[in-house]
Amino acid sequence: MSPSSVSSSPVTLDELNAKIVDCSRCARLREHCTNVAAVRRRAYAGWEYWGRPVPSFGDPNARVLILGLAPGAHGSNRTGRPFTGDGSGDFLFPVLHEAGFASQPKAISRDDGMQLHDLWITAVARCAPPGNKPTTDELRNCAPWLDEEMRLLNNLRVVVCLGHIAFDGLLSWALRTDIIASRREFVFTHATEFILPNCLNVITSYHPSLQNTNTGRLTRPMFLEVFTRARMLAEARTTKSK
Repeated sequence: MSPSSVSSSPVTLDELNAKIVDCSRCARLREHCTNVAAVRRRAYAGWEYWGRPVPSFGDPNARVLILGLAPGAHGSNRTGRPFTGDGSGDFLFPVLHEAGFASQPKAISRDDGMQLHDLWITAVARCAPPGNKPTTDELRNCAPWLDEEMRLLNNLRVVVCLGHIAFDGLLSWALRTDIIASRREFVFTHATEFILPNCLNVITSYHPSLQNTNTGRLTRPMFLEVFTRARMLAEARTTKSK
């Protein structure tokens, strides 16, 4: 698959998710996810791990998109849903619930009844990478899925990029689709906002990894402010367009 297209392009997000789950493009990632699912962590010995590329999740009519890095080996690679079953999700979902995007504050499994309102969650890499570090080639292989996702999210108004790699992934998408000609003017810092030439609002945030949340680099009030702002921008743009 070329970096800019998906053969037989899906017409719905459900169809896209089905194609993502069947992807086997990156041998290193598929081997790693399969091995993790087979060996398992002692705390999850009774689980049947998902062990495949993780599909996106949320409201197909969402005005707000969360763009993350990649599934966690014993989080999303275990549960089969973004940010579900790991420390990052334990930090994220209570904030999404308070901001009105999530139906409940705790995400345990893909069968826990969680519903997202006006929000779609995806990532620049769909398989859990060793050391949480996908290679440049692996990110490039995954990029066409994001291209299709952005095309299918017809109501999208705001993208929240969680971490520098997600930020780079969004700028790469904007370059591939000729929305921007250069990324030089865009700099990643926490809670920075900018508007792309296609009128898409972007908010950057530190990733809710344990490394950031346990050290206080990212606090709950900081994170809640990001999503409160995302909702305000989505609603303001919708009101303006009427």
